[in-house]
Amino acid sequence: MQKKLRILIVEDEEAIRNGLEDVFVFHGYETEAVGTGPNGLQKALSGRFDLVLLDVMLPGLDGFSVLERIRAADREQAVILLTAKSADEDIIQGLALGADDYVAKPFSVTQLVLRAQAVLRRSRNGLDNQDIIRCADLVIDPRSLSAVRGETSMQFTRREMDVVEYLHAHRERPVPREELLHKVWGYARDLDIETRTVDIHIAKLRRKIESTPAEPRYLLTVRGAGYRLMSE
Repeated sequence: MQKKLRILIVEDEEAIRNGLEDVFVFHGYETEAVGTGPNGLQKALSGRFDLVLLDVMLPGLDGFSVLERIRAADREQAVILLTAKSADEDIIQGLALGADDYVAKPFSVTQLVLRAQAVLRRSRNGLDNQDIIRCADLVIDPRSLSAVRGETSMQFTRREMDVVEYLHAHRERPVPREELLHKVWGYARDLDIETRTVDIHIAKLRRKIESTPAEPRYLLTVRGAGYRLMSE
């Protein structure tokens, strides 16, 4: 019998918390739900969950602080943030701190389930390429989620490295944003979705790997076509 995937729900509104538990149990997942930031952090750091659904507004410790501490301990834990619909700054901050994706409130339960399934699918499968990636003086090691340039080292989340690996595997051409959503985030091609997660992950990567992010040498935007990694 296949082991059920486990989801931790960290949401302070009891009605939403209970509703999400019911929905994900119905879809075949094991769930655990808590209502405060400190409890969510403690549970998340146990390493027993395949996905954490993390609300931003939490008592005791906000979702950003919880996420930051999760990422300090585990760069591979899958995390989806639940954010206020109009708060662009929440979305940008959450993805910058290492969230795999976000879903804005009020959300469609169906879309939340689909996006959770997509993140879980990519987290379980990963990408095949584990070779060292070289971009001129930048050396990227997918196995350790790290890179070095001279004396400078940098760390990546699993999702950031998935983007780098996919762009490297298809370095002969620009990769469209929609293809990254499908291949890296696992979204179905026909899923109608509004998300800035690709754009913000690209911006994060440029801040890490480029000496001058505003004038990128390695991770280029090809107008009207997508993104291209200038790797060897």
